[in-house]
Amino acid sequence: MSLLASKSPFYATFKTLGLLYLFFVVGLFLDSFYMVKITKNAQWYANALMLTVFFITFFYVTKTIKERMVFAVLLGFVGEYLFSVALGMYTYRLENVPLYIPFGHAFVYIAVYCFSKAASIKNIRKSLEKFLVIFILIYAAVFLFFKNDVFGFVMTIATLLILRNKPRERLFYLTMYISVVVLELVGTTYKCWFWPPIAWDIFTFLPSANPPSGISLFYFLLDLGTLWLYKQRHRETWQRMKNIRKISLKSIN
Repeated sequence: MSLLASKSPFYATFKTLGLLYLFFVVGLFLDSFYMVKITKNAQWYANALMLTVFFITFFYVTKTIKERMVFAVLLGFVGEYLFSVALGMYTYRLENVPLYIPFGHAFVYIAVYCFSKAASIKNIRKSLEKFLVIFILIYAAVFLFFKNDVFGFVMTIATLLILRNKPRERLFYLTMYISVVVLELVGTTYKCWFWPPIAWDIFTFLPSANPPSGISLFYFLLDLGTLWLYKQRHRETWQRMKNIRKISLKSIN
């Protein structure tokens, strides 16, 4: 059964987000404080699993998705060394950038992309978007009131305000928000990484939870960068798609 053509939203969700979240739980466990008690090579086990899954996935996906995965990995390396090592926004267990992280960014990006493009998901897009917005607001509010997560709440509100004017990308980014929430909760629970009590460990007026609720705002930079690189590599095709879209909108109006 084709994922994108599947008529079942449950099938599409399981084959994308379900497997992705399961991989979070299993993959990050290999770099968790539980494994550290057993072996000094915990992070290398996580690296090996991530690379194996990445290249298996890479082998089966389309050429378009292959390109986006490569761009996501490259930008993932740049972003991780910038935000974690240079700016100290968060810190990994061994104070390095684990190899599985940049490759994991690509894996997250593609899973969310395939989920949002599935036909069965598109059929319930508006209802799903409303549900996700309500869930996100409740989640961020809980973190704000119970964990004093001002930093996360501010980023959440900024994210939702930005998405008000982006109807075509809204489902993708709302789903990305939820996926990052799951990733961050699993990673910090396993103590694979941690966030300081204030933003960047500098801004005292922005208290932060570990993890902050709206950190997906920074993941959007990866998504936008991946899309931009793809557009630059396929300018003529992208322009042709834009022209077709304009013609379709004119015919509807």
